[in-house]
Amino acid sequence: MCLMEALPEIAAKIMDWSQAQLRCTAWKDAGETVVFTNGCFDILHYGHLHYLAQARDLGDRLIVGMNAASSVSRLKGPHRPINDETTRTMLMASLVFVDAVVLFEEDTPLGLIQLLLPDILVKGGDWRPDQIVGSEVVLEHGGEVLSLPFIEGYSTTAIEDKIRSW
Repeated sequence: MCLMEALPEIAAKIMDWSQAQLRCTAWKDAGETVVFTNGCFDILHYGHLHYLAQARDLGDRLIVGMNAASSVSRLKGPHRPINDETTRTMLMASLVFVDAVVLFEEDTPLGLIQLLLPDILVKGGDWRPDQIVGSEVVLEHGGEVLSLPFIEGYSTTAIEDKIRSW
């Protein structure tokens, strides 16, 4: 039995675009606030956990747009991603504060944001709100765009560099 069969409640959080749109609409229709963030989340670390928990605290539901492997390679280089899509999506979906995980092949999640129209769009502290992809779409629909602070000393690149130095 594979992990996805053993843990259907976790696997059910991994959605295609159509499933995510239906779920997002249902949540909004129920009066819930939907928060969206995105990233590669290649090697999950404390900084990610802190950031994602903060994002979820902003609303009732958290959708994580995750770069597909091809997108990660284009953005980070041919040595990335380190973890495959199944590992990355299952780890993300297993987090109690994540309600949906949606892969995107593009370099940015703009199309996904346009489809879902989240109430709140967030990114990490290295992004000013006006630099966040999709900010204009969310703002035009009455939503909020926020930049959350980083926890210093935690990054996938720093972990990768540490491993390479051994």
